[in-house]
Amino acid sequence: MVEPQAKVGNVDFTEFTLENGLRVILHEDHSTPIVAVDVAYRVGSKNEDSTKTGFAHLFEHLMFDGSPHVKRGEFDQYITKAGGWDNAYTTWDITNYYEVLPSNQLELALWLEADRMTGLNITDVGIRTQRDVVKEERRWRVDNRPYGTAEEKIFAHAYRKHPYRWPIIGYMEHLDRATLEDVQNFFKSFYVPNNATLVIGGDIDPPETKKLVERHFGSVPRGKNSIPRVNVVEGPQQSEEREVVPDNVQLPGLFVAYRMPEEGHADFYPLVLLSNILSSGESSRLYQNLVYEKKIAQ
Repeated sequence: MVEPQAKVGNVDFTEFTLENGLRVILHEDHSTPIVAVDVAYRVGSKNEDSTKTGFAHLFEHLMFDGSPHVKRGEFDQYITKAGGWDNAYTTWDITNYYEVLPSNQLELALWLEADRMTGLNITDVGIRTQRDVVKEERRWRVDNRPYGTAEEKIFAHAYRKHPYRWPIIGYMEHLDRATLEDVQNFFKSFYVPNNATLVIGGDIDPPETKKLVERHFGSVPRGKNSIPRVNVVEGPQQSEEREVVPDNVQLPGLFVAYRMPEEGHADFYPLVLLSNILSSGESSRLYQNLVYEKKIAQ
């Protein structure tokens, strides 16, 4: 039996841009009869107002709350009944939505994504519901978890000017103040085709897929306003910073973070590799040394 060989090197893809500004990337792979559809919007927590944090992540939830032709709660049902699954995530820089389905269900995913790019059925009820969901997520991930505030503290010290200084999930008081008008304005500013990239990979025919993309996304109107961009430059950190955080935990935790160059810098990838060697998983150098050999940490 001949074992399948993994492809090495560049990934072949086709790229084009619709007239409304939507960037599209297609990758053909017939190894399995499935397709992955991914829509990334160039908006993350760094694009928020410092007094209205958490909006990008709140939108990750609101985007499943109904659109012109899809009722509230139906998005996931469409995908599940077609034999697929979907999810989303928010970072400091982007908000990403994706579906994985049998390849004969590609058009369903495109229709769903285009429909919610066209507009959302944002209501006060929906905002209150999803706001409570996000607040509960914050309690679970941050407020009620041992050492849960460590990352927030680190970023607040590492960045004094740049919006990376506040947490992606936002602050409770800001989420409480979110209004319908705030949410609608955020959608109109960032959830437009000229601020998005659509990636389709899997068992597809690129020319036919291009026609499907143009059919479903071509009529989505381009954003009318200029898209706000972050141009804050954070200066170099000049000295070590420390903070002792009292917490209701049985064991003290030590968290050390180092500023590093931005992605794309010549030193970025060597530092990521070094970080993995030192601290990623139980086979890492630090874990082996501190937990197994010296037995001074857990």
